[in-house]
Amino acid sequence: MVILCPLNGPDAGLADGVGERVAPDADSSMAQHATVPGDQDPLRRLERVVAHLRNPENGCPWDLEQTHASLVPYVLEEAHEVADAIRHGDDRHLKEELGDLLLQVVLHARIGEEDSRFDLTAVATAISDQLIRRHPHVFGEATAESSDAVRLSWEAIKAAERAEQTGGERSSSPLSDQLAGKVRGQPALAAAMTISRKAAKAGFEWDAMDGVWGKVQEELDELKDAIASGDRRHAQDELGDVLFTLVNVARWCGLDPEEGLAATNHRFLDRFSRVESALKGDLQGRSIQELEELWQQAKAAIRAENAQSP
Repeated sequence: MVILCPLNGPDAGLADGVGERVAPDADSSMAQHATVPGDQDPLRRLERVVAHLRNPENGCPWDLEQTHASLVPYVLEEAHEVADAIRHGDDRHLKEELGDLLLQVVLHARIGEEDSRFDLTAVATAISDQLIRRHPHVFGEATAESSDAVRLSWEAIKAAERAEQTGGERSSSPLSDQLAGKVRGQPALAAAMTISRKAAKAGFEWDAMDGVWGKVQEELDELKDAIASGDRRHAQDELGDVLFTLVNVARWCGLDPEEGLAATNHRFLDRFSRVESALKGDLQGRSIQELEELWQQAKAAIRAENAQSP
């Protein structure tokens, strides 16, 4: 989802080279991709569009109200929509969603520039420098013959960077400190998987899968007891423990909990839409038996359709 205001007002002439394109020329296939002179670089053109939207004199009221904090939901939404387009293999949709995500980057950079903190050039420079620094096997004299070697080198370089930032002072809980920073802002499922993997790699691990299943049952029992007690806060904590333990199950089995849940959401909506359609959108007053029968019919119909697909 993108909310943008039209370019108008006294400086509407800025749209020349911002929002206008040269009309296609029958004699030149490249003409349909050409922009008005003055904005040959599409990224710089986007910067100018966003700068105009943020212009206090004639910009967009909605865009002018935005801050880093207010844009957080949009950043997350656009990132999830990119992931969804990738899952569905929809290149046209992916191109659109990547553009929406890029807009968020440019908006944040613009806000940083207005506060004299950083701009898009600083953002691009920082990530370029980081990539070069962390790939000495590409840009330097180091060697790395496998992806595992690259990962080890990457982590060692990151550790050296953290040590430099802290003045060389060693933490008594370095892995916990590292993970706290790494998962900050990540979706909870992704963060749980990151924590689980790193902790296991450090030696905090069950001896066998049976131990994981035992922990799942233990946490389920504790969740049931917490719910029965009526202590909502306790129940919330225990629910988190169940979910975290199930993430460990996924790790042991080489499964992706985020992908699994996303697929389940998709399947549920597909089946639910068929139930809704069968009832013409009116589910009120229906018995659970009737709803379950329609649900099973929907599942059977989807299986049959999938079986016919090449």
